[in-house]
Amino acid sequence: MPSLVPAAGGAFPASPLRSLPVVDVAFLLPHLAVALLIHPFLLHVFIIIIIIIFFFFHPLLIPSLLLVSRHCGRMANLSGKKSLNTVTLVFKLPYYTQWGQSLLIAGSEPALGSWNVKQGLSLSPVHQGNELIWSGRVSVVTGFTCQYNYYVVDDNKNVLRSESGEKRKLVLPEGVQDGDVVEIRDWWQDASEALFLRSAFKNVIFNGSENAKRELKTTPLNKSLEPEDIVVQFIVSCPRLGAGSTESPWRGAGVAVPIFSIRSNEDLGVGEFLDLKLLVDWAVNSGFHLVQLLPINDTSVHGMWWDSYPYSSLSVFALHPLYLRVQALSDAIPGDIKDEISQAKKQLDKKDVDYEASLASKLSIARKIFKLEKDKVLNSSSFKQFLSENEEWLKPYAAFCFLRDFFETSDHSQWGRFSQFSKEKLDKLVSEGTLHHDVICFHYYIQYHLYMQLSEAAAYARKKKVILKGDLPIGVDRNSVDTWVYPTLFRMNTATGAPPDYFDKNGQNWGFPTYNWEEMSKDNYGWWRARLTQMAKYFTAYRIDHILGFFRIWELPDHAATGLVGKFRPSIALSQEELLSEGLWDFDRMSRPYILQETLEEKFGSFWTVIAANFLNEYKKQHYEFKEDCNTEKKIIAKLKNSSEKSLWLEKEDSIQRVLIRDPEDSTKFYPRFNQEDTSSFNDLDEHSKNILRRLYYDYYFARQENLWRQNALKTLPVLLNSSDMLACGEDLGLIPACVHPVMQELGLIGLRIQRMPSEPNLEFGIPSQYSYMTVCAPSCHDCSTLRAWWEEDGGRRSRFYQTVIGSDDEPPSHCTPEVANFIVKQHFDAPSMWAIFPLQDLLALKDKYTTRPAKEETINDPTNPKHYWRFRLHVTLDSLLDDKDIQATIKELVTSSGRSFPGKVDGAEESGEKLAKVQLNGKP
Repeated sequence: MPSLVPAAGGAFPASPLRSLPVVDVAFLLPHLAVALLIHPFLLHVFIIIIIIIFFFFHPLLIPSLLLVSRHCGRMANLSGKKSLNTVTLVFKLPYYTQWGQSLLIAGSEPALGSWNVKQGLSLSPVHQGNELIWSGRVSVVTGFTCQYNYYVVDDNKNVLRSESGEKRKLVLPEGVQDGDVVEIRDWWQDASEALFLRSAFKNVIFNGSENAKRELKTTPLNKSLEPEDIVVQFIVSCPRLGAGSTESPWRGAGVAVPIFSIRSNEDLGVGEFLDLKLLVDWAVNSGFHLVQLLPINDTSVHGMWWDSYPYSSLSVFALHPLYLRVQALSDAIPGDIKDEISQAKKQLDKKDVDYEASLASKLSIARKIFKLEKDKVLNSSSFKQFLSENEEWLKPYAAFCFLRDFFETSDHSQWGRFSQFSKEKLDKLVSEGTLHHDVICFHYYIQYHLYMQLSEAAAYARKKKVILKGDLPIGVDRNSVDTWVYPTLFRMNTATGAPPDYFDKNGQNWGFPTYNWEEMSKDNYGWWRARLTQMAKYFTAYRIDHILGFFRIWELPDHAATGLVGKFRPSIALSQEELLSEGLWDFDRMSRPYILQETLEEKFGSFWTVIAANFLNEYKKQHYEFKEDCNTEKKIIAKLKNSSEKSLWLEKEDSIQRVLIRDPEDSTKFYPRFNQEDTSSFNDLDEHSKNILRRLYYDYYFARQENLWRQNALKTLPVLLNSSDMLACGEDLGLIPACVHPVMQELGLIGLRIQRMPSEPNLEFGIPSQYSYMTVCAPSCHDCSTLRAWWEEDGGRRSRFYQTVIGSDDEPPSHCTPEVANFIVKQHFDAPSMWAIFPLQDLLALKDKYTTRPAKEETINDPTNPKHYWRFRLHVTLDSLLDDKDIQATIKELVTSSGRSFPGKVDGAEESGEKLAKVQLNGKP
């Protein structure tokens, strides 16, 4: 027992209460302790009384209290009670932190904070050679067992970073004795190393990989060996060691195609969920472990072909009725309905998807089958279970669809008393006693069958060791179920988009409201977690659309039409004080459209006065601004709809001819207009002001936001990643802040590399052989032209690619020949990227017989067109592709020669019983 050190001078502090001498108490206490042994249960009561006396009466009782502890402890030992045996645990972990960061351990037991990070075990750093070792010690009882993890925290113990993967587990063996010191040396678990614990690998690719035929048989050893001569041969399956391979990390390949683009012998003018089984078969035959899709949620907002846009969700939970196979709704479809289905097949078998006709036909047929089957289906245990497990989103969705059709608009602000969602109103809308209950049940019925059909396809893919990869859109339509039910989660007076980039020099305006992240954080992003949980029912991997939006989003006012007048949210604005300190004071001059009389005369000649009278006000001499009825992009577009072509120049002026964007919520804050040097407003400034604005522009877009955006992503992305065990990939194209790739690496997020859109600013074409492992590489994607179309678009670029990448000084062919396609595709197969995923159109370019269709028609999306019709449909059926053994063999040869894994291949350690890691364990068998 440690002794209590007296205060300076050798005595304990004096006390004002002198009536109770300490020597008398010390004399009596041992006798009291002996007496208490007769009634041991009184011991704790007695100690509590002493503690109370200590706190309220006399500080001189401190030594007496120690005496009680000592005497009671000795007497307890004499009575046969044993003290607990303790062991000292010493945790050590090498890790380099930044200034203001430290490490701690939190675990399942009280000694490690019971998972409360702020009460965890703090570690201390010590430099050892080139390493920074963090260590800490804690005393525990022998036989101690716990789970634990390491955390990087700030000075207030707020978590900045946590380990990925499964929780660590510590079990002390029986041989550890009282007083022993046990040292635990750990290494930080990077997220990239935990990828192979995700469902894509665990439940699909590596599931059921055991091969009993390859089991090594044991043989009796008739020879005596010393321990140092024994070498244990074993197989390691660990991401650090290439997941079992002694040669290189695991790599796989996949094919990407939207469901609506699939053509089969069974579909009604558009691909269907059950067609995925054919696609999986083709993927397996071609050597692919993955099938990637576009979003599959219901987008029925407008009731027309505009809804073909798969990223504008009506509901983030409901599946799209477009992908329903009506033939599978019942085993007893009457002959007249079968005839109708056959007729619809012929009518809808077109070159491209007829979105409106296909959807209308399917819903019409489904309603007829529903009338015949509703009682049977709605009373089935399977349906009841589906309704019970999904009612939180399914009932609001069905009610929304009913109200949308009743009011003939999805704009819920036009729904009168139903504009504001409430649980009470919902319960009445979906109750059984209503006249429209069959309508509600029909929506349940459709979603139930979509769930059943997609689940069947997903189970088939897992059985074939093929990953289904979904797509998580960044936004939802402003007239959606989600904005109706959860309006506080969205900033409805704003829109989401992207600044000018490779896709569009005017930027993009997607129209979705931005997220109210502050409100979402109050329930730990429950809406997002529910989305990922729902996706994980079908997918084992997913693509995060526009992952940059989780760092910062390009936010536009709701009156914007293009992506030019936006600002990043969150971001540190330029304050009025900051601008004044830099000598910039004319805020109106820089934040208003800069329209001069001389510019009007130059553009319109003598007609300029008519233009000015109709559209402009002169706010100071020879300086003009737009009138109230056309002072936003949308107002200008509306007013100019029937104007002369020449006057359309005005359409660009409101957004282009300004240098600063004033914050609509705080007029003292400003944001540099993107590409500000392209404006006449900037060019007419003096050189001093130009230089200041250039510096502030660079600081705003490339410097001051980095830490803010990093911390913002680390608040939200880990929640998404921990909501399911799906493999996550991020679409990180466009203007990439410096913080993005380090954060993605920390979190184990796989990036995207498109050869024609290199992330390196000084390259025209990416170099696949130099891509990092944690990437998906692809020659194209749905947001750009296909390989064949890209080759034909720009002759100069084609020649540069042919010379610098292919390495030929000859004149390149005007069309992308199978030889050129093979070269580019092989480049991507051979890349170090974990995944090489190819649009199906680019793979078909490997054979002349599939290149008869004009290349431009294979493009899925044109990002420059906000009303693009998403209707591309393959010109060949999956059935015939499955019959084409030649193209499947060609692709599989590219897969196998690149060393990538393929279904049927025994990967890593199981590939050969002879490939064994030989490790000598310090002479111990």
